[in-house]
Amino acid sequence: MKLDAVLRVREACRVKCLTESDCARWDEFVMRCEEASFFHRSQWAGILEEVFGARAYFLYAEQGGVIEGVLPLALVESWLTSRALISLPFCIEAGVAAVSPAAREALLREATLIAAQLGVDHLEIRSRRLIDETWPTQDLYVRFDKPILPAAEDNLAAIPRKQRAMVRKGIAANLAGVIDEDVTRFHALYLDNMHRHGSPAQPLRYFKRLRQAFGDDCQVLTVESPDGKPVSSVLSFYFRDTVLPYYAGDVIAARGLYANDFKYWALMEAARERGARCFDYGRSKVGSGSWSFKKNWGCESAPLYYQYPYFKGAPEVPQHNPNNPRYALLIRLWQRMPRSLTARLGPPLARHFP
Repeated sequence: MKLDAVLRVREACRVKCLTESDCARWDEFVMRCEEASFFHRSQWAGILEEVFGARAYFLYAEQGGVIEGVLPLALVESWLTSRALISLPFCIEAGVAAVSPAAREALLREATLIAAQLGVDHLEIRSRRLIDETWPTQDLYVRFDKPILPAAEDNLAAIPRKQRAMVRKGIAANLAGVIDEDVTRFHALYLDNMHRHGSPAQPLRYFKRLRQAFGDDCQVLTVESPDGKPVSSVLSFYFRDTVLPYYAGDVIAARGLYANDFKYWALMEAARERGARCFDYGRSKVGSGSWSFKKNWGCESAPLYYQYPYFKGAPEVPQHNPNNPRYALLIRLWQRMPRSLTARLGPPLARHFP
């Protein structure tokens, strides 16, 4: 965690940079702050620095020794994003989480000043809330969620008819959802999936680090065919009463086995038994295949706002997605490369897609 930022007093709030001794206080605040998410947890600082070489600036605002707001940031440099300060790379959202307007204002001002000091091309705040209507904003993505009901039969009945039929076919095919103790089987399926979609895959050590950092709050569920072969897998995060399936993988034959539909049903059941009450289906680009799939599960959508309070030079909202011609070209090239080659090249490249 970077400690050389110039931190200032903003009115009654003092902004500081997270140190190891502050982690317990930080995480206690995150667990009780309504605006905080799994991606605000302090462990992300070490993961981003150790795995991706990003420089973490995890800011918090306190008053009278009590934390009133947090804003995790990381400096990344890539050929796709140039030099950017992001809240938070590889995370769908990690904007300001605060319990007072003073803390929110202090953190945003400090983030902007640090961005200027570092000379970044832009500062990107990823958030569920629209912070300032005057800032350049990208609203390309939405997030989805749906309640997890206390009874399994009620959850199944709550899935729209067409998608429910797919789940029932997976059940009838005697598929099994198994909780894995490590990420090995998941990562092999994830590599296949990322190759077909034309995106570099994150390294195995990243997923091992996630499991190490978050323990049982980072869980892998793998779907096995009747003969015991892994065909589909999902790595999920648990936060408070919510489960968030975040990374997924499968073999190409999974579709014919209805394994992907069954996978999310099995995850919902595992989460229900664990006491979860919300199924957070994560982020999708509006109009994409995953967007349609999640709508077919009866999930409600809500906007995600990626805002840019600071630009170096003329503001132009960055496109870290297939709308970027460089990104689209890479997708086409990646899909044509041998899987063995993409497995080797993917991890070094993945850091350029924050």
